[in-house]
Amino acid sequence: MKNKQLFGEILLNRGLVNKGQLEIALKEQQSARRRIGETLVSLGFTSMDDMLNALSFQLGVKRLVFQDFPKVIPTDSYPAVKFMKQYKVVPIGKDNGALKVAMADPLDSYAVAALRLYSKGEIEICLSSEKDIEEAIEQYFGNSVQMTSIMEGISEETEETLDAGMKDDVHHLRDMALEAPIIKLVNMLVTKAIEESASDIHIEAFENKVKVRYRIDGILTEAESLPKKLQSAVISRIKIMSKMNIAERRLPQDGRVKLRVSGKETDLRVSTLPTLYGESVVMRILDRGNALISLEELGFTEDNLNQFKRLISAPYGMFLVTGPTGSGKTTTLYAALSRLNSFDRKIITIEDPVEYEIEGINQMQVKPKIGLTFANGLRHIVRQDPDIIMVGEIRDKETAEISIHSALTGHLVFSTLHTNDAPGAIMRLVDMGIENFLVSSALTGVLAQRLVRVICRHCKKPFIPDKEYMKDIGVDDELAAFHGEGCEECRHTGYKGRTGIFELMVISDDIKRLIIEKASVDIIRQKARAQGMQPLRECGWQKVKAGITTIDEVLRVTREEVNEDILL
Repeated sequence: MKNKQLFGEILLNRGLVNKGQLEIALKEQQSARRRIGETLVSLGFTSMDDMLNALSFQLGVKRLVFQDFPKVIPTDSYPAVKFMKQYKVVPIGKDNGALKVAMADPLDSYAVAALRLYSKGEIEICLSSEKDIEEAIEQYFGNSVQMTSIMEGISEETEETLDAGMKDDVHHLRDMALEAPIIKLVNMLVTKAIEESASDIHIEAFENKVKVRYRIDGILTEAESLPKKLQSAVISRIKIMSKMNIAERRLPQDGRVKLRVSGKETDLRVSTLPTLYGESVVMRILDRGNALISLEELGFTEDNLNQFKRLISAPYGMFLVTGPTGSGKTTTLYAALSRLNSFDRKIITIEDPVEYEIEGINQMQVKPKIGLTFANGLRHIVRQDPDIIMVGEIRDKETAEISIHSALTGHLVFSTLHTNDAPGAIMRLVDMGIENFLVSSALTGVLAQRLVRVICRHCKKPFIPDKEYMKDIGVDDELAAFHGEGCEECRHTGYKGRTGIFELMVISDDIKRLIIEKASVDIIRQKARAQGMQPLRECGWQKVKAGITTIDEVLRVTREEVNEDILL
């Protein structure tokens, strides 16, 4: 509640100033046209801390220091950073629909009115120092602050050059891409993505703006919007970094960048694609430090892990990992190869591209432009006397045939396919033109997998799912469940990190017979389940019961899978 005492009286009653000091400050205030508190602090008659405490008491608002501010605030729309810096105000969250802000001057009626108009409702004001507010703006909106600084660093001459349509002048593009503000802008986007533990950076061109999004824990989140006039310069900078042709904008291009960010070696796999309003760029972040994880860290159940270890320890045969792009197939295969990597085994891989370098393993990257395809490379690999071969992906009949023949002639072959489940891999090979008897002879096992987000351990809470909802999705209504309420640690998403859910099908003698008999995928799936194969969704429910992930996450990543429980 607002105190009716004058500010000077409060300071006098608290013994923070004397009458003589107050009179001097009042005279100084008339000429300086500042508030009395600011004048007293500038004259050295009282401290900033004492002045703010007294003002907090007079106005009846809570006083906050920087340590009291939340580490992060919920992702939402907020006033322009320029407004916040000018009026020394920063949003610190929302409370029952009201925008909660910290202000250095709660008596600034214009700023308060603007905030009310912006929030379209009530605002809750807290008092803080200008220094603390500036620190908070930097913490919450550092990218935007840096963006503003970078934009200010772009000279008027540069802007005129951009607006004059220099897009078709390669020399101008190169000059712009090498200017400090553009270099800082691209570095900022990459650094922020790495700090946020993003796996990909998407820079997308639209009619009036350039949108930047980060993929974090498998979900795209919006980061920044760049001015349209910087589009060509930013994309040219990325192309120069990744050794692409900046003059070629009609065809897709691929490249690679090696960087050292925050003391860590990081690779970026870069892809450009021509679109309606300019080129779209996607940069896959390959953190060498996080590349190689053990099999135990992937998220296998104990039974699946033991079976998987047995299958990859076989002297020969073909083992496949299936799933959509971004489901962690390469990570699983690298974990398997790392386990098998020893001085007495020769391991050769052919990949597109080589994502991570593993010491002790011979790795080769396909180069279709010079005729080095998976099939051609694989022909030469088998002449190198390998014990284990990894083929990045089986895309065509020729690659499939060579892989299978390699498996039948004493080599252990690993590869990937894009299928929704494990039994579907068999039909995919047959559809490519591989004879059923060859598939049954070579294939030892298939692992289908997905990645689900892990509930944030800092805000994890149990909850009771709606019974009707559980019935609709065909799940036992007694299923114990947890969810993340959202906190600073997880950026208010309720999730932090990812783990795998798996469907491991062992090619037993019964399944080999069904493959030779050209049985349907449904019959093979039923036999595999009868022999102990746990479907992806059931593996997901186990992780839900264990409090690792949520029901919604399991449904999200297995929505293309047929849930047999619903059909029964």
